[in-house]
Amino acid sequence: MKSLSRIGVAIDSDLLEKFDRLIRRRGYTNRSEAFRDLIRDELVEEQWQQPDSPVVGTVTLVYNHHVRLLSEKLTDMQHEFHQHILSTLHVHLDRDNCLEVLVVRGTAGLVKRIADALISTKGVKHGRLTITSAGDQL
Repeated sequence: MKSLSRIGVAIDSDLLEKFDRLIRRRGYTNRSEAFRDLIRDELVEEQWQQPDSPVVGTVTLVYNHHVRLLSEKLTDMQHEFHQHILSTLHVHLDRDNCLEVLVVRGTAGLVKRIADALISTKGVKHGRLTITSAGDQL
């Protein structure tokens, strides 16, 4: 286990009260773990801003599967990037709409390009990329 360092932080009382309410709602048992998670989140954010950083992420797509050739286009793109798409999940939301979640891995720049290509495909109603660290950087 890594050694722990203690720090002191001065925070406005009102801000601390709001922070304590927030971390209680999220289920934290103490401020330290909440602060560590906030710091990790910022470090991950900084990491994926650098195009060559290794990252993993998910691309979530919602689309109408009746749109002409859309399913085939999305599948073709996924095959084009098969070495970076680790897994997919396909869910039928209703008679017309599908949700697809792709787990992607690569450099931040490449993962963003893959997500942009999928999300911007004509017929995709909504898409979102969520990126996190590949784990070795934290």
